[in-house]
Amino acid sequence: MNRFPLWKNLIVVVAVAAGLLISLPNLFGEAPAVQVGLSSGEPLTDSGIERVKQVIASQQIEGAAPYLDKGRLMVRFPSVDVQLKAADSLREVLGKDYVVALTLTPNTPAWLRAIGLRPVPLGLDLRGGVHFLFEVDISTAIKQRLDSYASDFNKLLRDNRIRRSISVTGDEVLIRLPDAADADRAEELLNDADPALDIERRVSGGSAVIVVRMTPVQIKEREDFAIQQNVTTLRNRVNELGVAEPVVQRQGVDRIVVQLPGVQDPAQAERVLGATATLEFRLVCDDANPLEVERTGRAPLGCELFQSRDGGPVVLKRRVIVTGDQLVDASQGFDQGQAIVNVRLDSKGARSMLETTRENLKKPMAVVFIEQKRETVERDGKKIEVPRVEREVINVATINGVFSNSFQITGLDTFEARDLALLLRAGALAAPVYKIEERTIGPSLGQDNIDRGIEAFLYGFLFVGLFMLIYYRVFGLIANIGLLVNVVLIVALLSLLQAALTLPGIAGIVLTIGMAVDANVLINERIREEVRNGSTPQAAISAGYDKVFSTIADANITTLIAGIVLFAFGSGPIKGFAVVLCLGIMTSMFTALTVTRAVVNLVYGGRKVERLSV
Repeated sequence: MNRFPLWKNLIVVVAVAAGLLISLPNLFGEAPAVQVGLSSGEPLTDSGIERVKQVIASQQIEGAAPYLDKGRLMVRFPSVDVQLKAADSLREVLGKDYVVALTLTPNTPAWLRAIGLRPVPLGLDLRGGVHFLFEVDISTAIKQRLDSYASDFNKLLRDNRIRRSISVTGDEVLIRLPDAADADRAEELLNDADPALDIERRVSGGSAVIVVRMTPVQIKEREDFAIQQNVTTLRNRVNELGVAEPVVQRQGVDRIVVQLPGVQDPAQAERVLGATATLEFRLVCDDANPLEVERTGRAPLGCELFQSRDGGPVVLKRRVIVTGDQLVDASQGFDQGQAIVNVRLDSKGARSMLETTRENLKKPMAVVFIEQKRETVERDGKKIEVPRVEREVINVATINGVFSNSFQITGLDTFEARDLALLLRAGALAAPVYKIEERTIGPSLGQDNIDRGIEAFLYGFLFVGLFMLIYYRVFGLIANIGLLVNVVLIVALLSLLQAALTLPGIAGIVLTIGMAVDANVLINERIREEVRNGSTPQAAISAGYDKVFSTIADANITTLIAGIVLFAFGSGPIKGFAVVLCLGIMTSMFTALTVTRAVVNLVYGGRKVERLSV
């Protein structure tokens, strides 16, 4: 009586052994390391791996232990000083084609890595770093699209010799035609250009007005494109920052979460991530007097007033030679001790620059730095945030030669040149983003969270274990064994799923201990009741486990449903708590009903027992 068949015992043994093996990497801790990968995001080739190893060998860096992990080379070091020295050497030698990031890597033995076992990844609140929540300005993305339509329609109608006046008002592009006879031809051209647009014709004072709107489908597509493009751009910028294992993902309708483990300078990270910087190249209106234009507020036809970095006025032509989205590469450099940005254009920008420089030798050309920000203003007694565009001339130089796709931008300090090159190389944002939340977790605070979480777990386990041992004696000891196995299985599942463990996750583990022991309390109390009612010890054990199964199952299933709801509708830390809670419910059911039953059978099964220590 009370003997499991062999296959059930084997399931218990295999499950416990597998749990111990999978959770084993969590015992070895972490070491300072450098992560090396290609800036393109592609896996390292054998030649790339060999090159990194040669650099490490040539720099005589002691204690380096390189190994390949998911297409990236991880190089572990014995101390932080060696790690920093190695990172500087690798960045200098490998150049911009590689991303060299400081990180912490597990001290997992090679044989465990070879079978794909990893420790539980730690969340930002345990590891330290910066958390940003950005909101994407969707309305600006729609306006940019309407402005693009207006520019395209203007060129289309001009090429077809149709007189027009085009403006963007709200969510409409208004095309005024002085000659109403041109309306049919203009509408036909617009339909051919984009059949999906919503086009309406009106008559106003003898002139025809064509109203062009984007359809709801086009607006939704544009919004989704802006979000996805911004996610890609932010991910590129994070790669340029050299951050290991970042998180960049969409949240909700118009928000993006960026988590940067290990980054402790939120100001520099925010400056790079949130900047909507781009460039424009324009010719200088050299026949205009900037001071006079600034005084009168009237610029010559085809010209516009700007401010230079030193605060002086500059008058530039409205026609833009090249825009920032035509840049394909940008890198920081030095020329005669001065910081510069080396720029390379795509084919379209190169043609425009070639034609301009050929026709305007010895004339000045300016570089305009454009950045979109948000400021708080008071309207009707309420404070609201509105977008604000800052345009600043950062460089004016004379065109001394003909050039096309490659040239330099000067007049910047070292930090400005570095950040500008990074932003241009990573790409422009499809729509401005504004920070609405920021959290910085220092490494010491993260370690403190870990220490406190472990302390809470140990105290919880100790008090629960003592209570069970004192109150239920041998059966309490067996319940404690089940609790220990339960924790091992939770850690194993988190390691197997690579689900990040956060501080709420640790709280979930502590809560699971109380929930798991609750099932054993029900079982032990049922066994006591059966003994008091005169049942034999073996019959009491069978009744104790069999008759409370439905009660335990019902209680755990309802909690599991709550955990699934938390995971489905929660975000961030709530999801982390829900994951651990759901995993804990499943493992506690297994340990309380199967593992402890197997141990009870081992102790009491198959023999005559006079009394039970319960």
